Amino acid sequence: MLNMKNNQSSEDYLECILLLSRENKDVHRVDVARRIGVSQPAVQKAVKILQASDFVEFDGMHIYLTQKGEKYASEIYGRHCILKEFLQKIGVNASDAEADACKMEHIISKSSFEAIKKFLDK
Repeated sequence: MLNMKNNQSSEDYLECILLLSRENKDVHRVDVARRIGVSQPAVQKAVKILQASDFVEFDGMHIYLTQKGEKYASEIYGRHCILKEFLQKIGVNASDAEADACKMEHIISKSSFEAIKKFLDK
């Protein structure tokens, strides 16, 4: 779906832009760079790739999620939240649950994720 070297990186950028856009209407490259811990040129490169995939729009100053980008970013963040909740429910501390959920959200199979959601719903 995305052309970045690794889909996790693309998804991390989308998730970051989503969360920043919930805090402020306008998202700037510097905000993304600070949140993810990368350089502004790295963000610029990622934005170009995300633009080519119709996930974001960039007006030279602000980054906006497209409808497609918002939907995809919301799905990623939803997986993250459910996985974090699951890990905490089984006794993982909040800090480790956050870090592990961030990794797991990108690689978990649909069937495993659905089983975790079902488990949490009980």
